[in-house]
Amino acid sequence: MRPAGVNRYDRRMRRKALPPPADADRVDGARPVRSILRLLGTQRRRLAVALYAFTVKEIPLWFLPVITGAVIDIVADGGAVTTVLLWFALAAVLLAQNYPHHIVYTRNFMTVVRGTGARLRNALVEHLQGLSIGYYARSSAALVQSKVVRDVENVELMLQQVTHPLLSAVMVLAGAVTMTAIKVPEFLPVYALAIPTALVIRRTMAKRSRSRNELFRREMETFATQVGEMASLIPVTRAHGLERTATTRVASGADDVRRAAFDLDMLNGRVASVSWVAMQFLGVCCLVLAAVVSLTGFIVISPGEVVLLSTYFGLLTQGLTQVLNLVPVTARGVESMRSIAEVLAEPDLEANEGKRVVDHVEGHLRIEHVSHRYPESEGDALHAVDLEVRPGETVAFVGSSGSGKSTLLNLVLGFVRPTSGRILLDGQDMAGLDLRTVRRSVSVVPQESVLFEGTIRDNVGYGLEDPSDERIAAALRDANAWEFVSALPAGWDTVVGQRGARLSGGQRQRLAIARALVRDPRMLFLDEATSALDPEAEATVRDALDRLMRGRTTLVVAHRLSTIRRADRIVVLDRGRVVEVGAHAELLAAGGRYATLHAAQEGDLSA
Repeated sequence: MRPAGVNRYDRRMRRKALPPPADADRVDGARPVRSILRLLGTQRRRLAVALYAFTVKEIPLWFLPVITGAVIDIVADGGAVTTVLLWFALAAVLLAQNYPHHIVYTRNFMTVVRGTGARLRNALVEHLQGLSIGYYARSSAALVQSKVVRDVENVELMLQQVTHPLLSAVMVLAGAVTMTAIKVPEFLPVYALAIPTALVIRRTMAKRSRSRNELFRREMETFATQVGEMASLIPVTRAHGLERTATTRVASGADDVRRAAFDLDMLNGRVASVSWVAMQFLGVCCLVLAAVVSLTGFIVISPGEVVLLSTYFGLLTQGLTQVLNLVPVTARGVESMRSIAEVLAEPDLEANEGKRVVDHVEGHLRIEHVSHRYPESEGDALHAVDLEVRPGETVAFVGSSGSGKSTLLNLVLGFVRPTSGRILLDGQDMAGLDLRTVRRSVSVVPQESVLFEGTIRDNVGYGLEDPSDERIAAALRDANAWEFVSALPAGWDTVVGQRGARLSGGQRQRLAIARALVRDPRMLFLDEATSALDPEAEATVRDALDRLMRGRTTLVVAHRLSTIRRADRIVVLDRGRVVEVGAHAELLAAGGRYATLHAAQEGDLSA
């Protein structure tokens, strides 16, 4: 069986020279335009080549009016045909060079644009990987996906659609001013009307456009969250016949998006109309003015120069109209840049930089007077917990819902920090350790195993660099998964589907155990690892867990007390406090809280 899917993709990506992620300090939500320019500035050489190629390829745009005016004057004056042909040859050369220079421009500029998009996505993903678990408790997966996919796409789209018309308008303005200064310098003040008019229109609409785009983005993010929740709740919705309720809830969000989008469309329509009318009116004024001064003799202007001036002003106003019509795209891109900046500026980071790197873990844990209170909570989720877990020991945590079991596990994993007290790992305060290096020696088997859309082999070897077939096979055997994997038509090259949808709960859990085994961890955390399984599947998984736990420091959270009878010690939690500690038989004999929980579960089973 050969490796496939994600692992092969990972190797291919490692061989590629991916653009380095943009530093977060280059992106400032208060100055989105400056942030974009900073990102573009990281590829100055390509930008310079692109700008040179654009300048050369656009020469026909501003020089053809000169040729047109010259030919008209030759015809009006009865000049020679050879002179017309010379002008024609010059036009042909100028037009022919457009193609190669346009390709050079496209290659270099789009490399910059796509590279900027890649840098933004890499920066977002890198920052998201460093954010605390608390951030993800507050944010939906759909919202995070929208930031990485949609917002970066809007920035790329803005750069693609705005840059060409903007540079073109600048080139036309430069060419028009230059040629007019040579041919009819008295007409230069007329051009001064177009730029201020365009700037006034842009400034007038900018503030309203920003607020409408921000409202639209917020509504879209809310709607994306609602759609994500709807998709995840489909089984519950279908089981309880709540399709109409779910549809109505999402339809309400869609209507909010519709209203925000319509208001934005109306604003954009007004911008487009005002821009077009203003620029066309200026163009007509320029033509009439050139004709009047020529007819009255106020300025000596030939018919060809009248056409030249009118054409230049028409090109200029057309370019400015295009730029103004791109105000919606610009505003959307700038708003998306602010959205990206929100994530990159998120301060809720898991601080690991500069802390001590851990190369080896023995698995000796010491919890010293640890308390934890969640934000905006009135009481402690855990209060003054003292506990020592020796290397290789299995300690189980039991208690009713809300007693603090999962919180304690999250504290040891470093997902949340103690409000007071400290946790020592092998004698070192975990607050001073780089937890990323600690977790290399840790494996977690959660209640619901998390599998991605890939093959079984990819899922088991996820994150490992080219694990051998023998290593994968051994993990599958020890996890009691080899038999069902071998029976599949494609073996471990079988694609499991999104979240492992093509496998049973017991099969998914055994693959999660195989994923833990293949890493040979020193510490193992089991969070309700068998609670969602039927008795037959539970027995198979429990047998695999016994092999997984052997010789490793293991912390187990369990509701089913039958799954933790063989734990070295059982810690009973009640309302965030440790009320009992001991082995299964000892706690039953003591007749305390554990005995009460055990009797209740035994009663439920007998009933």
